[in-house]
Amino acid sequence: DAGYEYVVIDDGWMEMERDSETYLLVPHKEKFPQGMKEVADYVHSKGLKLGIYNCAGILTCAGYPGTRGYEFIDARQYAEWGIDYLKYDWCHTGESNGGLSYQQDARASYTIMRDALYKAGRPILFSICEWGDNQPWLWGEPVGHMWRVTGDIINCWDCELNHGGWAQLGLWEVIRKRGDIRKYSGPGHWNDYDMLEVGNGFSPAEDRTHFTMWCMLASPLMLVNDIRSMSK
Repeated sequence: DAGYEYVVIDDGWMEMERDSETYLLVPHKEKFPQGMKEVADYVHSKGLKLGIYNCAGILTCAGYPGTRGYEFIDARQYAEWGIDYLKYDWCHTGESNGGLSYQQDARASYTIMRDALYKAGRPILFSICEWGDNQPWLWGEPVGHMWRVTGDIINCWDCELNHGGWAQLGLWEVIRKRGDIRKYSGPGHWNDYDMLEVGNGFSPAEDRTHFTMWCMLASPLMLVNDIRSMSK
């Protein structure tokens, strides 16, 4: 009734290994014992759409099997399950081992997955999530439907939480970092300023400001927090 359309499952929905014979991703047997098609059918029965997660690298950010080299297999599987949305992350896309190293090309990697989704034949919203490192607003329109413009947000008003190799950004840090790219948004291709922290520790005035700024920036509106414990 509030207008939300998608429920998106993030990292950690699968087993740690692909099927040894088919190379298909295997839904986590405890978290999703009936499989992902059952989940998709249930979500669809409620008038919503289902999103799922994977990564352009060899592993996801949490260490589960990534999609690199399996793009067309995974896209076909998502289509068969009835998935409507794919968040496609950017972890483990550059590795060094024994003096050998490689770095995936972001535009090429996301274009391959776009082609795989097209070939699978099901309309799936494609969310590019490479954190704005490769300026996806310059090339994302023909590739995906939305693209993250920064690293992960965190529920603080104006801060940066450093984790060593990466940092989480507070609300105003996100805006300051990417306040000048509005012209790259338009119907079907959106700058994604990351998920909303509304109701997750801010004051009512801060919540309203946060939500309003994301509307003004034409960012997709996605809740990231536990809706059962949101402030009234």
